[in-house]
Amino acid sequence: MPGAAMWRRERALMGGYGCRGRISTVLEGPPVMAAREPILNVPRSVAGVAVLLILVQIIRGLLPDDLDLTLLLTLAFIPARYSGAALELPGGYVTAVTSFVTYMVVHAGWVHLLVNLAWMLAFGSAVARRMGDLKFLGFSVLCGIAGALTHLLFHYGDMAPVVGASAAISGQMAGALRFIFSAERQPGQRAPDFIGAPRMSLGETLTDKRMIAFLVFWVALNAYFGLSSVKIAGEQGGIAWEAHIGGFLCGLLLFGAFDREQPAKDAPRLA
Repeated sequence: MPGAAMWRRERALMGGYGCRGRISTVLEGPPVMAAREPILNVPRSVAGVAVLLILVQIIRGLLPDDLDLTLLLTLAFIPARYSGAALELPGGYVTAVTSFVTYMVVHAGWVHLLVNLAWMLAFGSAVARRMGDLKFLGFSVLCGIAGALTHLLFHYGDMAPVVGASAAISGQMAGALRFIFSAERQPGQRAPDFIGAPRMSLGETLTDKRMIAFLVFWVALNAYFGLSSVKIAGEQGGIAWEAHIGGFLCGLLLFGAFDREQPAKDAPRLA
């Protein structure tokens, strides 16, 4: 998660929608940690989301350029919709509501999508196993919405479309940080027990030296890409870090509301 990282690639938008500018997308860097379990042994919710994102990318690749652009502008989150340009864009006022969610299913390209999937497998799988599929989906959607709202706050009226799942994945990463540092290996197990690990309080999380070190690295990574111009798959881009921060903070603060019930500290353990 980005993290989540959003990169902006230059692309001239076709006339007819009154759009000029760049496409802002969410792009993750290499995953910080890798799951120890086989790649196919992932929670159903994570696998289902992955299939959906891949199908959307395949469909876009089969469409003519003009229809692909229309689909992208329909699904993408575009801040200009909320400053009077809603009727100039596909979907009108309806997409001004739905795009808070639909922007997460469309990506700038295969590299963007595959890197996002890698981050989701690393962090999302642990979170989904711990809280369950339905809660995981609701948690991820809320983090994605928080990312869009944060981007809107900083870029009100901007015509550049925002696409990608990195804000949601940043929230998943933040949720995982609430328990991965307290996980321990059980006898006979190779991997730490993330499901049974106690949830760290917000205060414990924010004062943990490992958490602080990770946050410094993650913020520095976002700042580097946000303030510099890089080429990804031959395309010029940069990071829009605001959505990452919004999704991350949402995940960090709301994880406890979605996490499984914690046993009392003095509750007896069954052998």
